[in-house]
Amino acid sequence: MEPEEGEDRTPLLKEPQPHTVPACCSARYNLALLACFGFFLLYALRVNLSVALVDMVEPNTSLAKNVTSNVCPEHSSAINVPRNTTGEKYSWDADTQGWILGSFFYGYIITQIPGGYLASKIGGKLLLGFGIFGTSVFTLLTPLAANLGVGYLIAVRALEGLGEGVTFPAMHSMWSSWAPPLERSKLLSISYAGAQLGTVVSLPLSGLICYYMNWVYVFYIFGALGVLWWFFWMCLVSDTPETHRSISHAEREYILSSLKDQLSTQKSVPWRPMLGSLPLWAIVVAHFSYNWTFYTLLTLLPTYMKEILRFDAQENGFLSALPYFGCWLCIILSGQIADYLREKQNFSTVCVRKCFTLIGMIGPAVFLVAAGFIGCNYALAVAFVTISTTLGGFCTSGYSINHLDIAPSYAGILLGITNSFATIPGMVGPVIAKNLTHNNTVGEWQMVFYIAASINLFGAIFFALFASGEVQDWAVSGYHLHRN
Repeated sequence: MEPEEGEDRTPLLKEPQPHTVPACCSARYNLALLACFGFFLLYALRVNLSVALVDMVEPNTSLAKNVTSNVCPEHSSAINVPRNTTGEKYSWDADTQGWILGSFFYGYIITQIPGGYLASKIGGKLLLGFGIFGTSVFTLLTPLAANLGVGYLIAVRALEGLGEGVTFPAMHSMWSSWAPPLERSKLLSISYAGAQLGTVVSLPLSGLICYYMNWVYVFYIFGALGVLWWFFWMCLVSDTPETHRSISHAEREYILSSLKDQLSTQKSVPWRPMLGSLPLWAIVVAHFSYNWTFYTLLTLLPTYMKEILRFDAQENGFLSALPYFGCWLCIILSGQIADYLREKQNFSTVCVRKCFTLIGMIGPAVFLVAAGFIGCNYALAVAFVTISTTLGGFCTSGYSINHLDIAPSYAGILLGITNSFATIPGMVGPVIAKNLTHNNTVGEWQMVFYIAASINLFGAIFFALFASGEVQDWAVSGYHLHRN
């Protein structure tokens, strides 16, 4: 009997499931935890420069301040406490600092699709391992590059971006061989939650290192930890369950049997049907839209709080990290809830992915718009940005892992495609917002939030209309969709 139109036909949700192997001490959950530490370090390596840069530049050449609005009274003032001032200072103007901070994304966007393609050919272990290893080495070289000149520093940051660009596609590619379909949300949410945790820890920790030690140690400490992680990764991880040295026979059979009808054996990549697939473009639009709002919150809300509410969020490391802590918690919990709904409550995959994406995109949009109407209430501003970023964590079990639902064999390539588009908001979103807020009026900032929220809303609706939860016909051997 043919399934009804729109019904989720993912084979493994319809057939009797192989006997589940316990998660405790299993090879697949060990992989998730080690990947979590990897992405923790990856994001620590990514955001540490934005903190250290404050100490790297001479005060008189610091970023030019915008005209501060006088709508709200001064909320706080910095407390003068003795601090370490031995770090080298550089006379970089605002434009130069912008190039230094932006150079990462120009390297990052280049290796997304090649990273996914390479992972499908040589495996994700080496690509992810050497991606983080390379990023760590260039991080260790950052103080030397800064001493040699700004051009060297920009080049090193771009090379770090090249290294990080392959990591997410490589991880997706590995999970296509390791994650049983009914455990995808849990396993991927654990591994990718490390990124938010890295932001939570590295923002205040980098500030403390700069304050009490020297800004160079921000790069030396995190860079050295990245190299140390690489040794563990290369020794303990395998590309597939078949090649893992210590996996139990029961777990190997459980993973392989759960994936047997979902993977393709064809050598060539079906580029034409892949790029013509509407479910893929649903993920692209959602990924682009979510990142626009994410980068607006990440880069511009502190500015809004400083220029309009007249409170510098950087004075309190805990408050600046609080939204990302909420997001980390939400990612972990939503992964557990998503797989519970699919496995125990018989919710279809497409239903879970769409619902979680709608919550994770419309929720942040609502609170982003609300942030423009809070007057001078700083506590409410912190609450709104925390709730907004926390709700965004639902997307990790929504569109973010949908690549593995529609084409497990090409998940790395698909993530490379969607992440290429999703990197663009990080490059152009803040520039557009800056051009809209020349006078720092409340009305200008409301327009910035309206634009971000509208893009988020469009992405959520587009995904809800056109996303799929089933393996696409072009993604399995012989272009045949396996049905019950």
